[in-house]
Amino acid sequence: MEQTDENSRNRGGDAHPPVIIKASMQAELVCFNAGCRARFPLTEVIYNCPRCGGLLECGYPGRAVDPPALKRTWRERRMSNAPLDRSGVWRYREMIPFLESYGKVVTLSEGNTPVLDAPHAAAWVGLDQIAFKHQGFNPTGSFKDNGMTCGVAQALRLGMKRVACVSTGNTSASMAAYASAAGLQPFIFIPHGNISYGKLAQALEYGAKTLQVEANFDQILALVRVLAERLGIYLLNSINPFRIEGQKTIMVELMDQRDWNPPDWIVLPGGNLGNTSAFGKALREMLDLGLISRIPRLAVIQAEGAAPFYGLMHSSNRSELPKVEHPETLATAIRIGDPVSWPKALHEVETSGGIVEKVTEQEIADAKAQIGLCGIGCEPASAATLAGIRKLRAAGVIERNADVVAVLTGNLLKDPDYIYRYHTGQLAAPSGQKLESTYGNQPVVVPNDPDRIAEMLA
Repeated sequence: MEQTDENSRNRGGDAHPPVIIKASMQAELVCFNAGCRARFPLTEVIYNCPRCGGLLECGYPGRAVDPPALKRTWRERRMSNAPLDRSGVWRYREMIPFLESYGKVVTLSEGNTPVLDAPHAAAWVGLDQIAFKHQGFNPTGSFKDNGMTCGVAQALRLGMKRVACVSTGNTSASMAAYASAAGLQPFIFIPHGNISYGKLAQALEYGAKTLQVEANFDQILALVRVLAERLGIYLLNSINPFRIEGQKTIMVELMDQRDWNPPDWIVLPGGNLGNTSAFGKALREMLDLGLISRIPRLAVIQAEGAAPFYGLMHSSNRSELPKVEHPETLATAIRIGDPVSWPKALHEVETSGGIVEKVTEQEIADAKAQIGLCGIGCEPASAATLAGIRKLRAAGVIERNADVVAVLTGNLLKDPDYIYRYHTGQLAAPSGQKLESTYGNQPVVVPNDPDRIAEMLA
């Protein structure tokens, strides 16, 4: 962990000075509601618009850049050893200029995640090629780290001492790590019995005070928002607009890795829809700044038992989310029935000409096994992307020769029990229905006899 300070910046943290033209730029919080668009200072501790209740986003009026110069700066920073430059988030700080200085940024060298070709997976879904942007390579094993470094930086800026989140796993691990690294006290609220031990173990190891509440994610979020206001605790769920700013850099880094050539499709899992909101915002901003020439289409994939956004997109009324009161899926990272970011996500999917699809537990499990056969591991929610691509390809929505990037959101070891149960034929859906071990790879018990083993292997 490295917390930047004035000396570290002098040693090269800003060796490549920002190329933003700042003459008329003043960062602010802006209501996302098109009928309101009220503006507030960044130093106000608010998560929704005090006037209309809408979501908030960071706005940068008057921002302008020299695209070629900015791209060169970002590429050169890859060779720098300064803490800010080593971060795959803060390297692109001109895209997230909400801080006045970087002295309190805490970085674990987040971001820097690879784009991996996967020809086996491409053949399985019927594509000529596919690439995975694997966020599981982050410090705590998920994309949450990109947003959490920004959320914690804002907490420090505001002088907060305690932070909290509601989580089905990945958020809790990330927040606990970054809060502890920053000297903050992390409080985590999780649904009792509805979190994988791989994720819970991280939160415990990183020193978070962990409370298991007998309620689902959406009910707990309402509870924690009351507690946060009452006790002066800073909330770091994706309703926090600074989290979204950090997650934007996933797309900036992807475009940098692709030499600024956008793919046709970007496919991602949909849970609380923070990534959908962040990705769309990043792509729109990069287009407006002249960094890319067009916006890829977004495809958001939900689990069948937790698919309120799918319901919204296939409804004649897109002004009200059809909540799922009791969301169910083994892909715990996306087991959310009332995603707070849905208005932003709706805007981004519509703006990109995108689509929302849902997939079954069996489709997720089989897709996960196919990703594994590429030598690439991921958690169950990540595999929803490949399952969705296969479904969209079969329906002719995605063409065989399409340029597709799928985002894998979490590391293989987030939920190892799921993997073992699938390959040994013991995996069951939340309904209790046993799932087929279609591509199972069960371990075999053998005697301590070289002749017998050689015979079996032959």
